[in-house]
Amino acid sequence: MRTVEITADALDAANRIVPADTPVMMINLLRYRDQADYGDRTDVTPCSGREAYRRYADVALKCVEKVGARVFWSGSVLGSVLCPDGERWDDALLVDIPSFACSPQAFVDPEYQAVAFHRTAALEDSRLIATTR
Repeated sequence: MRTVEITADALDAANRIVPADTPVMMINLLRYRDQADYGDRTDVTPCSGREAYRRYADVALKCVEKVGARVFWSGSVLGSVLCPDGERWDDALLVDIPSFACSPQAFVDPEYQAVAFHRTAALEDSRLIATTR
């Protein structure tokens, strides 16, 4: 199942599990589309999925930093050691978040909302996994 949109329902479900004051390291797994899928939008220059994600990340990173979070580490996935057949990821990110309560603040920021469509267009699939730090 394709999971790329960060929805209010997903955040609500996570908030029921992770206490608000808990510092977290968010694992991001990203698989890009070869060509970004902007659907019927005509106001966006066509590009690769990776480039569409850069369009998103340039702004999203600033929103994340506004709430005190930071990208701790990022890198390209070389290969999987143990995962289901056919599962692959292009990039992985670790985002250090001072408290889980900060996460929703970044996602509702109007600047973030203005570019979130690039993330959806860019990704074939993704995972966001909250872990202890």
